[in-house]
Amino acid sequence: MAAKQIKMYGTSWCPDCARTKRYLDGHKIPYDWCDIEKDQKGCAYVEQVNRGNRSVPTLVFADGSILVEPSDAELEKKLKNTKPD
Repeated sequence: MAAKQIKMYGTSWCPDCARTKRYLDGHKIPYDWCDIEKDQKGCAYVEQVNRGNRSVPTLVFADGSILVEPSDAELEKKLKNTKPD
């Protein structure tokens, strides 16, 4: 996967966000991080795609697909099925 093909929205205190960051970092998968508590546009985007909820982590992939609160297994499956540009 090419650099920065994932945009991850989350919060600093969210355990699922920390787990997802550990997974991505551990597999050396680059991503852009957006803390929705510090970024109003990021927060508004998360609320928009999650029907008003601040569900995190929300991951947006280069192909436009989105995973919300994925397990490590769901994330692994998505990454295996994502073709690099």
